[in-house]
Amino acid sequence: MKLYIFILLTFFSLSSFAQNNINIYVDGQTTELSGQTYGMGAPSLTVFDVPFNIYNNTGLTRNWRITRTRIDVPTGWTDAFCWGHATDPFGGTCYSSGQMATNPWTTPVSALFPIGDGEYGKLKVAIDPDDIGQPCLAHYRYYVSSDGINFVDSVDLLIEVVAAVKPIKDVASVTIAPNPSSDYLNITLNGAETASMKMVDVLGNVILKETIYSNKKLDVSEFKSGVYFITFEGQSFKPFNRKVIIRH
Repeated sequence: MKLYIFILLTFFSLSSFAQNNINIYVDGQTTELSGQTYGMGAPSLTVFDVPFNIYNNTGLTRNWRITRTRIDVPTGWTDAFCWGHATDPFGGTCYSSGQMATNPWTTPVSALFPIGDGEYGKLKVAIDPDDIGQPCLAHYRYYVSSDGINFVDSVDLLIEVVAAVKPIKDVASVTIAPNPSSDYLNITLNGAETASMKMVDVLGNVILKETIYSNKKLDVSEFKSGVYFITFEGQSFKPFNRKVIIRH
């Protein structure tokens, strides 16, 4: 399963709360996300971080809390985050997915800390996708407030997992014995779990079609003497042919 990393070029106005005196950015980027949606492709099927910086330009010191809401999240996904002042050497106070089991979930009052005017807090979101890796979208929203109720700003996070076609690998092979044969053929598939098998005679007439799982004992006692060709096809390898000889 290959995952494509991409950043959506359009930011959708899905959030409902935005103020000009609060500015939200992804760390290291310059696009202002206050009241907007940040879209991205999942960089892996293991846990990854998305860091936001939330700036206070209100003219006053603020004690902000963060409320996380799962808008639409696939089954099996978990999330956590750390929230603290930009100068906190420990990256703020971190909350595990177990602590954030409810939806919505708000940081506790005991974790309030002052962010002065012109300063900013760091919100580091940790997302752990379901490792099955099926194509899907996950939609989270993070609200800013002083009381967990009256929201003053927000940012949405939209994550997409895109499944790519598995690469074709020329790694499969078969062992066919005995060859020539008069009674049966033992066919063993190597490098793949299953394959479709089609046998034709020298005129191109299809003699049989079957699916082979690892190995197959094929009765050829009733086949006419002659040369036959067997084509093997599978999802993980390129088709290939083998010649067999039936001799009575």
